[in-house]
Amino acid sequence: MKVDILAFASHPDDVELSCSGTLIAHIEKGYKVAIVDLTQGELGTRGTPAIRADESAAASQIMGIHARENLNFRDGFFKNDERHQMEVVRMIRKYRPRLVLANAISDRHPDHGRGAEVVRDAFFLSGLRMIETSDNGENQEAYRPVNLYHYIQNNYIQPDFVVDISDYWDQKEQAIRAFKSQFFDPNSTEPGTFISSPEFLNFIKARAQEFGHAIHTRYGEGFTTSRMIGTQDLFHLV
Repeated sequence: MKVDILAFASHPDDVELSCSGTLIAHIEKGYKVAIVDLTQGELGTRGTPAIRADESAAASQIMGIHARENLNFRDGFFKNDERHQMEVVRMIRKYRPRLVLANAISDRHPDHGRGAEVVRDAFFLSGLRMIETSDNGENQEAYRPVNLYHYIQNNYIQPDFVVDISDYWDQKEQAIRAFKSQFFDPNSTEPGTFISSPEFLNFIKARAQEFGHAIHTRYGEGFTTSRMIGTQDLFHLV
């Protein structure tokens, strides 16, 4: 399946927390979107890989995405090396997106920055025809998307641009709350974590309000770029 946007995430729920509003907004405009999670999040204090897989499926349905896969890299221990880069290259060539979204370039969780690096390097390598990959036994053609953007996660990073998600905040929040094992649940008996308090979800909303305020809307999601953005029409910039 060819898609317009391919979003990579080090863990299930990274996309929901950081750029799901943007994905939903573009799906509503008729674009096709897929997500590739790098790990199952198996080192998480709460839940299990099986539970998180079910939660990912529920969140995907809420967002309306067209495909989702998991590369089953080792949570906490995957590396930015040839083996991992080649798996990401295979995904880029399989879905042939116009745009790629990836984790924050640096963040509280080391997997986030490392995930950003793996995708950044694979983004370039995917366009080299001398690199051979296959999918279901069929050789894949070299392909490089138009651009790569990094969503912003826990740590504040000055965005290069902000996407207005005001009309999709409620849907984004539903997608986040699909991960019941990870976020605030007053009935949960599992250990508390950095992200399981009600204050964390308040922070996510406040961050979206902050980015929205910067572009004179209610809610926004911020992104950084890997290279300069160009345009032939100033009216494409608002």
